[in-house]
Amino acid sequence: MRLDFTLNNRPYRLEAPDHWTVLDLLRDGLALTATKYGCGEGVCGTCTVLLDDEPVRACLVLAARLRGRTLLTAEGLESNGAPDHLQSAFARAGAAQCGFCTPGMLLSARALLAANPAPTEHDVREALAGNLCRCTGYTKIVEAVLAAAGPR
Repeated sequence: MRLDFTLNNRPYRLEAPDHWTVLDLLRDGLALTATKYGCGEGVCGTCTVLLDDEPVRACLVLAARLRGRTLLTAEGLESNGAPDHLQSAFARAGAAQCGFCTPGMLLSARALLAANPAPTEHDVREALAGNLCRCTGYTKIVEAVLAAAGPR
């Protein structure tokens, strides 16, 4: 099938098998590997990407749904090779240990901050509730998102 969509602020036109998910397209079709395969069932949040600025599980969305839409992955967060403020906040707070969940956490946090630029700790925890981390107690991740939100 033919797909025309925007990925990380760049237009794309490509052919993909009709059974591919967004995760298949990103990893196998485009060699963009920041989006991770976790559970394959939409439970862990590891493969979270933003589709038209809304968090979705890339393992559950068929690539055909990308037609005419905008997709953002963790690769698209940086600008001119420099990390964005959210990525920098994660680094400063030590919010990543193994890093496997980090791309999904970053994109869920980005969606939260776009909708609510001044979230409370409760808001952050609610927004990240569908993203599982096996390494941390989430404290540093929450701190990073709050720091990226800026002073309240």
